[in-house]
Amino acid sequence: MKELLEKVKFDDKGLVPAVIQDEKSNEVLTLCYMNKDALLKTLAEGKVYVFRRSKGRLMLKGETSGCIQKVKSLCIDCEGNSLLFKVDQDRAACHEGYFTCYFRKLNKDGKFEVIGKRIFDPCKVYK
Repeated sequence: MKELLEKVKFDDKGLVPAVIQDEKSNEVLTLCYMNKDALLKTLAEGKVYVFRRSKGRLMLKGETSGCIQKVKSLCIDCEGNSLLFKVDQDRAACHEGYFTCYFRKLNKDGKFEVIGKRIFDPCKVYK
């Protein structure tokens, strides 16, 4: 643990970006930010914790929706500027109800099209 914390380069706000990827499909699920507490809690519990910048607090990814991300592996980039977690994703990673937050693709007309399938209705989950 000490070696990891020595290698991670948290920014001036104490955050490091973390890419979350599905272990089975290799699909990128989301990009989030972790502070030291989120990283330590993630490693201790084996579930992804993030620092929600908009709320200014630590939270379990999926705490409201129940779509928990179980950590399978962790990699760090060559400069220690970002983390990559491979996870076992339960249902959906996106708060809009999609498996991945990257469910829109820019088409040749310069417009975004939905390429993912909505797994749950966010209006029923986030009240």
